[in-house]
Formats: sequence, structure tokens, C-alpha cells
Amino acid sequence: MTAGPTTVSGNTLHARSKVFGNPDLDPDFLSYYKFVCHRLRNFIGSDHSKILIMSGEGMLGLDSACASLTEKGDRALVISNGFFGEGFKELIEPYGGEVTVFESSWKKSIDLENLKDFLEKDSDFKYATVIHCDTPSGLLNDIGPVCQLLKSKGILTVVDTVAALGGVDFRMDEWNVDIMLSASQKVFSAAPGLTIVAVSNDAWHAMENRTTPIPSFYCNLLHWKNIEEKKSFPYTMPASDIISLGTAIDNLLSETLFRVFDRHEEMRDLCIERLKELGCSLYLESNFSPTVTAFYPPEGIRAEDLLVHLRTKYNILLSGSYGPLAGKVIRIGHMGENAREDRVRFTLDCLEKAIIDLK
Repeated sequence: MTAGPTTVSGNTLHARSKVFGNPDLDPDFLSYYKFVCHRLRNFIGSDHSKILIMSGEGMLGLDSACASLTEKGDRALVISNGFFGEGFKELIEPYGGEVTVFESSWKKSIDLENLKDFLEKDSDFKYATVIHCDTPSGLLNDIGPVCQLLKSKGILTVVDTVAALGGVDFRMDEWNVDIMLSASQKVFSAAPGLTIVAVSNDAWHAMENRTTPIPSFYCNLLHWKNIEEKKSFPYTMPASDIISLGTAIDNLLSETLFRVFDRHEEMRDLCIERLKELGCSLYLESNFSPTVTAFYPPEGIRAEDLLVHLRTKYNILLSGSYGPLAGKVIRIGHMGENAREDRVRFTLDCLEKAIIDLK
């Protein structure tokens, strides 16, 4: 019950064993790849962007966006109100980008008014990075108004929604998102190893009009723009993983999207209510993600002790956190296959027993 990777369902695991042809040469595989990308459009909220599935864990998408957009001396705005938001700086600077960090409280959504004031004084940025769900704190940012504000200033928007897409409403076109980044192992509950990317026409234009080549092959998004016309991929695709992802997508789409979103919200609310009853305090003030909840153990119990006890005695694996929250905060992942009432209630029951054991 971690904040990802999540439990992979039986039929999704089984799909990895299906026979497939040569993914480099078989036109049927290209057709299936396009079909899976089309199915992803249900979650992305875009009729105009191009959707890609790349071979590599979700970090590949973040790195590819930064590599493909950044030229030496380009100014990039990193909007940081969490550990992963701040982390974009390390992805941009190796490509020569000059990073400015806009900092906001880690305990609530990005302060839109402060961002407006900031941009009134300085909006000369090629692109900005924003985190939809900052997993280490369980924060869900209200990114629609943020991205619309950035785009009104002529700033391209790059959004990491790895831990939210599929369990939370996402509206790429309406919100003016230029590059959307996600992955297979969170809400989709497929195995780790695939990056999901959606790219707007404005983002393609920026990549195609660089004055210097993109300094990477594997992270060069332009190699993916015309794969249908070329009828080939930049490199051999992991066919089993993509077939498995297709099954995982089918699992989510077997419900209406509204029901999927409601289910995640219900599991978040259940966690919050029960954690308070158990004497645990929540890390956030507001904007609790429907996919992950961060909390402090009751007074007198160390986070690491509680995590180890849950794992060794009750066979429940929860997540610690990162950065300044490491060793202090515990996270329950209630996303994808784990956003089921029986699993969440069982986890919380075991948490209650573990707390009693350690008091």
C-alpha cells in the first residue's frame, strides 16, 4: 500500500506473458501501440496533443521534457511546493538551463496570487515546471489556474502528474498544459518501466525551432513525433510491458471515469477520517491528494519503527518520505488497484493494531 509502485492485478500480470511479434517490424504491434495511446486520451483530456509511451521509468519523461526544451542559457521557472517540485532544478541545469525557483508552502496548493505578483515582475521564461501530485507530502496542486496563468505570459508548461493521472481529473487542453508526464506504475497499476507523455503543438514548435540540437538520443522527444508516418520506433519497444499497460488501462475504463475519480476520493476521505481517530496528525493543511495520504505517527512512536513493525508483523508495506520529511512522515498509497475499500480498511485495521503494539 505504498505511494507507488502499486499492486499489479492478476490479469495485468498475465498480459505480460502473451505472445507477440517483432515490435520493430510487425505492423500489428504499431497498430496496438497506437490503440493504447488512444485509450490513454480518456485520462488526459486532450484532442490535440500527441501521446507517447516510452521505454523507461517515469523519470525518463521528466528528463526528456527538460532535454528537449532546454538550450544553454534558456531561463526556466521551477514552481516548487514540495520535494519533487524542487527536484526539477537538477533535471534542467545539466542541459544548460538557468533556473529560477518560485517557492510556495509545502502544506497547501501553489499560491496563485503570489505567483501572479512574481510574474508581473519577471515572466521571461521559456517554460515552467509544475507538479500535479507531490507524492512525498500527498499534496494535489490546483494546476489548472497555474498553467493558464503561465501560458497567458507566453510560458510553456511542463506538468508532472505521475502520481495522479488516472485517479484525478486532468484537462490538458483546457488547462493549457504543453507537456504532460506520467508513468505506468502508479494509478494505472501496471509494472514499472513505461513513461507516458503528451505533447502540445506549441511544445513541438519550440523543440523544432531550437538553434542547437537536442543533446540526447534516448531523451529526444522529436524522435517520436512522426513514428506513425515512419512506421517505426526510435528503438525496440518493450512489447510485453505495453500489452500489459493496455490491460491495466482496460481495468480502469471498465468503470466510468467519474466512478474511478469518486473511488479515489472516497478512499482518501476514509484514510483521513480513520487516521485522525487513531491519533495520527496529517501533514497537509489542505489539497489532500485522492491518491496518497501523508501523516505523522502518534506521539511517542517513531515513523521508522511503525513502518518496520507493519511490514514484519502484519505484512503491510507503507512508504516513508523524502527530504525534510524523511523519518517523520508515513504515506499510505490509495491509488489504482489499491484504491479499494477492502484493501484500505484492512491496511488501516493493521495500522491500528501496530500502533497499539508500539504504545
